[in-house]
Amino acid sequence: MHQYEIVVVMRADLTAEDVTTHVDTITGWVTAREGQVVQVDHWGRRKLAYPIRKQRDGYYVLLKAELPPAAPVEIERNLRITEDILRFLVTREDA
Repeated sequence: MHQYEIVVVMRADLTAEDVTTHVDTITGWVTAREGQVVQVDHWGRRKLAYPIRKQRDGYYVLLKAELPPAAPVEIERNLRITEDILRFLVTREDA
């Protein structure tokens, strides 16, 4: 298992319930790939450096997870097709 950080930028006009639902969905994807979410950190609403899909603000969430090496590819694919997610980044932490 490797340590990964998953940063997700969602649309800022989502309700708190919608954000929680998306975080739970991402957590489900991690556990379905035999991984484990270690920490979830809500950074909150922040101004974007440039507009993305006509959005000027985004809601940032950081998830730290332990995943097998092949799992990030599938998680990225799922993040890419989710409409409420503007941007995401999955990086491996150095050991």
